[in-house]
Amino acid sequence: MPELFMVEFKGGRKEYYYNTYHHTFKISDYVIVQSDRGEDMGRLDRKVLKELDFSDLEKPRSILRSANDEDRKKLEQNRADEDIFWPKALDFIDMHKLDMKLVDIEYQYDRNKLTFYFTAEHRVDFRALVRELAAEYKTRIELRQIGVRDEAKRIGGYGVCGLQQCCSCYIKNFEPISTNDARVQGLSLNPAKISGNCGRLLCCLRFECEHYSKTRSKYPEIGEKYETPQGEGIVDKINVFEDYMVVKLNGGEDAKIFGRDIKKKQRKQTSFFQKWREALVGDKSEKQEKKVE
Repeated sequence: MPELFMVEFKGGRKEYYYNTYHHTFKISDYVIVQSDRGEDMGRLDRKVLKELDFSDLEKPRSILRSANDEDRKKLEQNRADEDIFWPKALDFIDMHKLDMKLVDIEYQYDRNKLTFYFTAEHRVDFRALVRELAAEYKTRIELRQIGVRDEAKRIGGYGVCGLQQCCSCYIKNFEPISTNDARVQGLSLNPAKISGNCGRLLCCLRFECEHYSKTRSKYPEIGEKYETPQGEGIVDKINVFEDYMVVKLNGGEDAKIFGRDIKKKQRKQTSFFQKWREALVGDKSEKQEKKVE
């Protein structure tokens, strides 16, 4: 079985390719790969060590060879031409009065295909635009509508944490994210604080949520009573990463309790949230009884 590599292209686009011809490669090498119509050029991102099932997916194509200096120069020329094409492409979009935002332009390495990435709130009829672009650039034209998350991924940037965007680094597929993921982590639901550069909820809310849920499950709720060796108190805060909680004792002192020392029998289910849930259930029961009467 040939080696399997992940190859990265412009805009963070990544695809799997087989080393069918058993070349010797190093990670970060530029390689020439098969495309649907011709050849493309990308950078080796990583070697895939586990076996993947492609029975329901398109089987990966092959890596043809390593890229040489001439190939690198050709790729640089493609990128320069892409920048030159922007003003003309925007003029065509305005001329056809299309409600779309051009995000990126990408030339295939062999220049057999030119892809225009765009975002739009609704479906766009761009058939006339494709004809104009094909006549102008004398190659196969593809217009691909992407979402705002994909737009942020292609453009790149830094998040509120000061690090490079997760979507630009390693996220391949976007998973659904909800405000409940923020609630589990005790975060503010202020959109300005939990939204990324794309305007959608932060990707990190999703992949950190499981850790929070697993760790928080062994702790009482904030505001719940807890019996410590120093006396009874109220759970004041929980540090998920260092795995401890702080209990505010009746005398005003703080007691630090680590997760490994949590004992269920010391918990007293009298928190505000518990009372609220009990009241809500009782209210629903009364309404159901009235309906039966």
